[in-house]
Amino acid sequence: MTFTGAERCSRFCYENNEMDVILLSYTPEPDALVAAAARICYRDITASELLHGEEQKLSRKLIAELFSSGHMSTFEHVSFTFGIDGLSRVSSHQLVRHRVASFSQQSQRYVKMTDDPDAVIIPPSIQDNPEALRLYAEAVRKSQETYRELSGMGIPKEDARFILPHGHSTRLVMTMNARELHHFFSLRLCRRAQWEIHELARKMLILCREKAPVLFEKAGPGCIYGKCGEARTCGKPYKDMEELLFV
Repeated sequence: MTFTGAERCSRFCYENNEMDVILLSYTPEPDALVAAAARICYRDITASELLHGEEQKLSRKLIAELFSSGHMSTFEHVSFTFGIDGLSRVSSHQLVRHRVASFSQQSQRYVKMTDDPDAVIIPPSIQDNPEALRLYAEAVRKSQETYRELSGMGIPKEDARFILPHGHSTRLVMTMNARELHHFFSLRLCRRAQWEIHELARKMLILCREKAPVLFEKAGPGCIYGKCGEARTCGKPYKDMEELLFV
């Protein structure tokens, strides 16, 4: 199941910086599939019977019980694949810590990196400080200039890239199952999460809730549901999902 640009999540911009998150594919009827998988655990039915009649129907109550009881293995039968463009390598390094996921990332070894200033993500704290922005832009320009000169000397791209900043924009495709997505959202939508991966998670959850509203009804940080999982809390819990996703 694939989608066109019309189904892209809205862009997040800091001046020149743009992050696009697209839902490339997902398991069909994800809510119903998880409910069906759970039924085979608790009822005397065959696998083929899951595709017929009452067994195929969605049960919001059943999925809520699975979630509250921690029986999340059934969520693993559903997966979502995202296309991500305009994320820094700072954040992509955080992403790969989520080991129950699959990643395909643009290679700086084979792809020549552009010297466009917009190819480097600018953190908002730097964007809002004129002097910091001047220093940052100067360092970016110098690193890109050095990369270009090294490449012109015949240095392989895989070696010239060592001079590039961690903030360089990258592209990747990422697949996670619904169980890992819940874990990802619980960590990365916390206010204490790094700002860029927080925004990525926000966009991803919006897309997931569009296609699987029951599975992701209670996704997000624990503070929304009354219990913060952090040892050091931010002291400012989200009031509700509306504040988290759309404010």
